[in-house]
Amino acid sequence: MKVAGFTIVRNAVKYDYPVLESIRSILPLCDVFYIGLGQSEDQTALLLSQLKSPKIRIIDSVWDDRLREGGQVLAAETNKVFRKIPEEYDWAFYIQADEVVHERFHPVIRQSMMDYVEDKSVEGLLFKYRHFYGSYDFIAESPKWYRHEIRIIRNDKRIFSYRDAQGFRMHPNQKLRVKPIDAEIYHYGWVKDPRTMQEKYVDFQKLWHDDRWIEENISRKPTFQYEDHIERLSRFDGSHPLVMQKRIARLNWSFEGHPEFDNLSFKNHIRDFVERYTGYRLWEYKNYKII
Repeated sequence: MKVAGFTIVRNAVKYDYPVLESIRSILPLCDVFYIGLGQSEDQTALLLSQLKSPKIRIIDSVWDDRLREGGQVLAAETNKVFRKIPEEYDWAFYIQADEVVHERFHPVIRQSMMDYVEDKSVEGLLFKYRHFYGSYDFIAESPKWYRHEIRIIRNDKRIFSYRDAQGFRMHPNQKLRVKPIDAEIYHYGWVKDPRTMQEKYVDFQKLWHDDRWIEENISRKPTFQYEDHIERLSRFDGSHPLVMQKRIARLNWSFEGHPEFDNLSFKNHIRDFVERYTGYRLWEYKNYKII
C-alpha cells in the first residue's frame, strides 16, 4: 500500500495558518506529500522550506482570482494537485492548511487504509470533526458545523474536489461511497488573533462574493468579533496534537468563551434536541454515501 498526502496553501504567514503542523501531523502516514503553493504576498515559500523531509514535493501555482463564486478556486487548486499524484499511489490523503490530525489516530487511520485498499467499492474514508473556536480551549457546537467529511480518497482521477473543496465527488457528479473511521480532524481555522482573523475573514469572502456584496455585508472593524459568529460553545478537555504544542504555547490573545451561552435559532434548537436524544441530525448536509 502506498499513500500520497496533498494540500494547497497560499499566504500562510499572513493568515497564520498552522500549515507546518498540518503537514507534519499526517506525514508519518504518507510515502510522499504534494503541496500546491499558490502565489503569495508573504513568506509562505520560506515557511515551507522548514519541512526538511524528502517526502515533500512543492507545486507552484497561480490562483485564478476571477473564480469568485462559491469558493470555486479552492476546488480548482485542490484538483490541480490531486492530478499530479502518480498512479502508483493507492490512497490520497487530503488535509487543509488549518486541519491537524492527532497522533493517537495514526494506528486506526493506517489500519483502515490497509483494510480497504483492495476493496474497490470503498472510494473514500470519512473522518469526524472538531471545530475549535476563539481559542484552543473551546469547540463550536451547532448543527451548522459539519460533523464529518472525506479526507482520504482512492487515487482515482475520476474523483474531483467538490464546490469549495470541503469534500469530493466522482465524475460525472456522484457522491463517493465511503467507510466511516474512528478518527478525527482537528479544525483550527477559527483560532487566530482577532486582528488576523478579521483580515482573513474579509479577504476570504472574496472567494465567494463580489466587492459590492462584501462592502454591504462585512464589518470593517479592526478585530474579529467572535461573539457575533457563534451559536454555542463547549469546553475542550482533551489533548491537542504534539505538533501543535509550540503554537498553543505562543497564544497571545484572550478569549472568554462561555459554554452556557446559547444563541441557537429555533430551527437549530429543534435539530439539537433531536440529535442529543437520538444521535440523528435533521437536514444534515452529507456529501457522501456510507456503505
